[in-house]
Amino acid sequence: MLVTLTVIALILDRLAAGERASFIATGLLALAVMWLLARPHVTADADGVTVVNLTRSRRLEWAEIVAVNLRSGDPWVYLDLADGTSLPAMGIQPGIARAQAVRDAAALRSLTERYGTGRAGGPEAG
Repeated sequence: MLVTLTVIALILDRLAAGERASFIATGLLALAVMWLLARPHVTADADGVTVVNLTRSRRLEWAEIVAVNLRSGDPWVYLDLADGTSLPAMGIQPGIARAQAVRDAAALRSLTERYGTGRAGGPEAG
């Protein structure tokens, strides 16, 4: 989209410099929005989970995750944390690929039950 708007801005002879700049700025804005929308993901490894949402990223140890929730109507998975808060995991969204989101949520839930304790600090916390 950025390339297309830039080409249009450069080939249209009737555009003033400000109009050309606004075409390019619109392309840059569209690129930024698309980059933000493509950013969310959830990555699990042996030590925990990394949740990357639109503007923030958070690393969680397995012990910090109490529950993985994907209820009917939820826009994405929510992680209930040991500190009493909830964290949206926008990388798992049921919108278009509901079956895949349900599988991913179930896999994350299984990993949480396998590796986590539900208490911050691990098995020795308490």
